Amino acid sequence: MTTETDTDTVPEPEPVRERAPATARRFWAVRRIPAAVVALLVLGGAGLLLYDVAAVRADHQAMQWRRTLADDLATRPLDNAWILAGACVAVVLGAWLLLLAVTPGLRAVLPMRRDHADVRAGLDRDAAAVILRDRVMEVSGVQSVRVRMKRKKVAVRAVSHFRELDEVRTDIATVVTTGIDELGLARPPAQTVRVARPPRKG
Repeated sequence: MTTETDTDTVPEPEPVRERAPATARRFWAVRRIPAAVVALLVLGGAGLLLYDVAAVRADHQAMQWRRTLADDLATRPLDNAWILAGACVAVVLGAWLLLLAVTPGLRAVLPMRRDHADVRAGLDRDAAAVILRDRVMEVSGVQSVRVRMKRKKVAVRAVSHFRELDEVRTDIATVVTTGIDELGLARPPAQTVRVARPPRKG
């Protein structure tokens, strides 16, 4: 006599899929000052115009500035200097506002690599320059150094008072490359290294 025993089959857990690192994008500026200026100008102009329209509806005369503006717009030709100047100012202001709307701003903040999709981090350019400068100062033979950090390029200018300049330049380039990699920037900038002797006195 044989007895069959049913055994529950436990399904194997599915492998955890790691999400690919998210793309690091530049940080967008809030631009509170331009937004506040535009809002105040629009609010002031709309309020003044609405008050004048309401005054005309109440059988009062329109303000002098609106009558003068209406007469000038009706009588001045389109090729008048004041009309052209006003149009140019309006175009420049409109282009400036559009540029602010479509560009992220915050050029001083360098986006860092996003190893986790939920975490965004940025590094100030001046702070990155200070870190690289401190690293370069540890190179043997370096007397002084100046680092200029930009979004796509880092420029290092060092003064060496001993050792061969080519050797110092090679060591600085290696230190800068390692330092940039350790900063964890999303877009590592290109580097230029210049090494010179200190100026002679007298």
